[in-house]
Amino acid sequence: MFAYVARQPIFNTRNQLYAYELLFRDGEANRFPDISPDEATSRVISSTHLSLGLEAVIGHHLAFINFHQSTLIHHFPRSLDPAHTVVEILETVDINVELIEACRQLKKLGYQIALDDYDLDSKWDPFLTFVSIIKFDIRETPYEKIAALAPKLKARGIRLLAEKVETQAEFNQYSELGFDYFQGYYLAKPEVIRHKQFSANQLTMLELMNESASITFDLRKINRIIERDPALTFQLLRYINNPLINKRNKISSLHHALTYMGEAELRKFIALLALSNMSKDEPNELLVMSLVRAKFCEHLCAITGHCDINAGFLVGLLSLLDALIKQPMEELVEKIPLDEDVQQALCKKPGWLRHCVQLIICFEQGQWNGVKRFAMKYRLNQSDLHECYSEALNWVNHIHTPLISS
Repeated sequence: MFAYVARQPIFNTRNQLYAYELLFRDGEANRFPDISPDEATSRVISSTHLSLGLEAVIGHHLAFINFHQSTLIHHFPRSLDPAHTVVEILETVDINVELIEACRQLKKLGYQIALDDYDLDSKWDPFLTFVSIIKFDIRETPYEKIAALAPKLKARGIRLLAEKVETQAEFNQYSELGFDYFQGYYLAKPEVIRHKQFSANQLTMLELMNESASITFDLRKINRIIERDPALTFQLLRYINNPLINKRNKISSLHHALTYMGEAELRKFIALLALSNMSKDEPNELLVMSLVRAKFCEHLCAITGHCDINAGFLVGLLSLLDALIKQPMEELVEKIPLDEDVQQALCKKPGWLRHCVQLIICFEQGQWNGVKRFAMKYRLNQSDLHECYSEALNWVNHIHTPLISS
């Protein structure tokens, strides 16, 4: 049996990561033929929590976890730490006294309770005395109705979360309405600002990333690129002088630093350094997502042998570049001489590397049928794909570096 997990970020009004919504599913259609869907979901939640560990998925953030009726009544949320868990009640539950009391008890135990896809129906009124967060699907509920009700909910001390936020205008609109949290495509990919110009420094960093992924690794050329930017040189030296990485040798020069790291690791760290410098004004989670994608694609290339692992790492790392830089990807790739396979993957042209990116997106969004189709297409074991995702999450969680610090 597989234990599947995906995570979707939730941000506050300052574009800071507040929590992840976790999506636990059984990827096999007939895995549990003799039990109810609620019990099947419960088993998947339990197995994932016990095997992967919740902390490996959410780090130090909160986890919003969907629960169905039976899982709530039978107290399954109690297996999770209330300090890190928001119990999300799905809109499809059948409301009765038993369910209301079970949720009330969870609140007394310290769990935050959230209502998913709140539709303003009076059937939810009993929950309003203890619910912590209400989620509105802004694509389904008219703004006028939400605006009329929001002050009343805020007066009760209930925090509001807007789902499916797709534009800057919507983010601003609901922020002004008093919403506390936001979830949606806009936050994973901020709106395009087509007229924003690249600085010379950003172009230098893109050039550096391209060199770091080149099959022919020219250390002297890397050195010349970095030494043009004193701030970049300082950051690289500071990183390599980190005692967690370099416990014996003092780095005396940029050339010494580059030689010391070794080609394979240097390729990755140079790209990380450049990308992090270009994302200073964007939500930190975008960089984290880029790193997970990079390591995932690298792992996938390693276990399949379909493509060079460095190209896989670079494609994953740059796959959110348009969101970080706020320019269309097609315009960005024209600014640097990327390898053709990498360029085509970033521009969504069919091919192995593009399929790698599509697969990691399936994991992020919990689209397990997409994972299954990928495994069948390339004759891979699904468990190996999930292991790649777990390893990528663990790798990012254990990076000890100022590159991705807040």
